[in-house]
Formats: sequence, structure tokens, C-alpha cells
Amino acid sequence: MSNTVSARWLSENLNNKELVVADCRFILGNPFAGKEAYESGHLPGAVYFDLEHDLSGTIEAHGGRHPLPKVNDLAIKLGNAGIDETKIVVAYDDQGGAMASRLWWILKYYGHDRVYVLDGGFTHWKSLGYEVTTELPAYSSSEFIPRLQEGWLLNAEQIRQRLEQADTILIDSREEKRYLGLEEPIDKMAGHIPGAVNYFWKNAFTAEGSLKETGELKELFNEVDGSKEIIVYCGSGVTACPNILALTEAGFTNVKLYGGSWSDWITYSDNPIATGSK
Repeated sequence: MSNTVSARWLSENLNNKELVVADCRFILGNPFAGKEAYESGHLPGAVYFDLEHDLSGTIEAHGGRHPLPKVNDLAIKLGNAGIDETKIVVAYDDQGGAMASRLWWILKYYGHDRVYVLDGGFTHWKSLGYEVTTELPAYSSSEFIPRLQEGWLLNAEQIRQRLEQADTILIDSREEKRYLGLEEPIDKMAGHIPGAVNYFWKNAFTAEGSLKETGELKELFNEVDGSKEIIVYCGSGVTACPNILALTEAGFTNVKLYGGSWSDWITYSDNPIATGSK
């Protein structure tokens, strides 16, 4: 089954008591914009998950700009939003699926299979004339019990161990200029992890923010060997997630996340850095 749902499907299922809709809108560099957008209008019944307050942990010396939250901390927030193993979760954003995919991946990592991304996001929903409200939802809290999927999340040391391994493919999800080291608008150093290949995450989506059809995704990743271990990273572990979503939709199964990504990699002075296409 697909990991996305259509606006039509969601509209027809909004009254399903097993459904929880999660608004994940967030704009990097403007940390209040997502919550303000939610308060000015959101899907009926949607709860809000903030990238930095809910879906990320405390920034430390290592771990990157958006380290994953402590499991128990997020589990409490999920339970408080009424999410448990009985619920279907549909996440959406207005950033082409990047933030919604972050929640999608975390829930999958936590062992929750019934999670999907709203195809096209908030803009597409509104363009179809579906309901938007400012009413805050009322929901009953529950208990979310994480069941972490072993091996799905990797750290810098595990990446170092794999740099010379022929059975591993490392995918950099950032824009090509950042991958090549031609520019770095966010992090302190430019370049990429040696051996990584570049697949900009937005290339898996249409200009309108919908995930491309399965056939198109298979063509996009046709040079990726599905028999190998695939590790995906980006700047801070956020926009790697829509690439993981796309790879999953294309049929790849052995896909992992380097959680700290580039912003973590460069905090280790002895980590090698590549520039250009090498």
C-alpha cells in the first residue's frame, strides 16, 4: 500500500474516529510561521507538531541542527495528541512534504505502520475547496508505546565504518550546489560525505508538491542498486525523509537514515569531506 493518501480520501475519512491528522507546517529561518499558519487555518481536527519543539531534540555538540527528539519525550506528545497503535495518522505540511515526511519517518521508526503523508499538502487541499478551520481540536489522550526498528537510524561512527564498503550506497538529499560544495548557506562547512551520490529530494515531487508516480520514482532512482544498503542524509536529517519516502514508494526496502546528517558530520574534525562530483 502507498505511504501517501489523496485529499479526496482524507476528506471522505475525516470523521473516522481512528484517524488523527497532523499539521507539520514549518519554515526554516522563521520558526513561528508554521504555528501561526496552523492557528490561522488548518484541516478539521488537525493537531500541530512543530519541527523544532516536537520533532527535534536539544542541540548539542554533536547530533546536528535537528537531532531526533528523545523517544520518551515524543512518545508522550504523541499520546497526548491521541495517537496510539489503533490510530491512522495522516501528516501534512506546506513545504512539499519535507516536514510531514519527518513525522512519517519517525512514526515508522517507532514501529507505527499506519502513518501516511497527505499528497500535495495543505495548498492542494485548499485548492480543491476542502474545509479549513481555525477551531482547535478536542481529543482524548492515549498512550503511545514506541517499538524502535533496529538498524534504521545511523550515527556518524556507523557512517565512517561504511565509507569503504561496496555494499552501501550513500545518498545526499541536498541541492546540487550544496552537495558539490559550491555554496553552503546554512552549515559551517561546504561539501559532502565522500562517496555519496546526489539526489535532490525535490526531484521526487512534482512542482505542485505531489509525490511522483511509482514509475517515475523508479526511473529517478534507476541507478540505485536495491540489493545494497541505502543510507540517506541531508543537512540536518529533515529533507532526507522525503527521499526515504520516495525510495520506499519506488520499492526499495533496505533504506536507513543518518539522523545527524551533514550538520553532524562536520562537527567531527577528523571526518573526511569531499567537494565537486567526487
